[in-house]
Amino acid sequence: MTTQEQNFFTDSKQALEKYIQSRMLLIKLQGVEKISKLSAAMFSGLLIGILSFFVILFLSIMAAWYFGELLGSPFKGFGIICAFYILALVLVLVFRKKSVAKNHNKYSYQYFF
Repeated sequence: MTTQEQNFFTDSKQALEKYIQSRMLLIKLQGVEKISKLSAAMFSGLLIGILSFFVILFLSIMAAWYFGELLGSPFKGFGIICAFYILALVLVLVFRKKSVAKNHNKYSYQYFF
């Protein structure tokens, strides 16, 4: 082999190693970017969830006191709000299975294989 051919293979090897290192760094940076976006989205979702919980909580307490004033008994007002939440829970439990089955068929695994 001539010196020119040896230089070509040496240069090619170095270029390939540099490419692989650069590619690995790019993959790591893309991973860090995705993780940071995901963590920011999770944090903002958690914050929105907590604030929404408190809004619903205080609106429920306010409605319970209002119904209590209308009916003359805070017990009855809080009972109405409690009954509303029990009804909402029952409806969610009843229709949960239907909606899950409908979405399962919609996103079937047959599209992936």
